[in-house]
Amino acid sequence: MTNAEALKKRAKALAIRVIKLFRALPHTAEAQIIGRQLLRSATSLAANYRSAYVSRSRRKFLAKRCSRRSG
Repeated sequence: MTNAEALKKRAKALAIRVIKLFRALPHTAEAQIIGRQLLRSATSLAANYRSAYVSRSRRKFLAKRCSRRSG
């Protein structure tokens, strides 16, 4: 398994684990607010990785990675 495949698999596994965690959180306002933020962060990891991975060149890959961090 290549590094790219391993990272993709780990990102998906993280998203699934966080979704399960979110579902198990208590239904208090505080838990739901923090849970939603964690959920968005974990699921965006895979989307951001895919976006950068399909870049046509190393330069575009780095540009996408840097632009995501500064936002």
